[in-house]
Amino acid sequence: MTQMIVLPHAELCPDGAVIEAESGKSICDNLLEHEIDIEHACEKSCACTTCHVIVREGFNSLESAEEMEEDLLDKAWGLEPNSRLSCQAIVGETPLVVEIPRYTINMVSEGKR
Repeated sequence: MTQMIVLPHAELCPDGAVIEAESGKSICDNLLEHEIDIEHACEKSCACTTCHVIVREGFNSLESAEEMEEDLLDKAWGLEPNSRLSCQAIVGETPLVVEIPRYTINMVSEGKR
């Protein structure tokens, strides 16, 4: 298990959280398993940006993003150099500090296709 600190998010995690994340699972799966209901409109198939997170600490311990993820991240709201799609970023042994951005772009719920 790896410690993951989730910074406060007004709706999903108002007080922030410290969770024991399971190595080998995605950040997204770990958040969902700890009742932090991060949006994942494409059901974690790397086809949207709704699970975008910013890894404030531990970013370099993650495997590099693949080209498909990089292409999608370019469309994410609030993109930063240490942004990842949480469905693609696999937790390792290094503790992480994760921020869920305030906004997300969901093309399906916004009526775009």
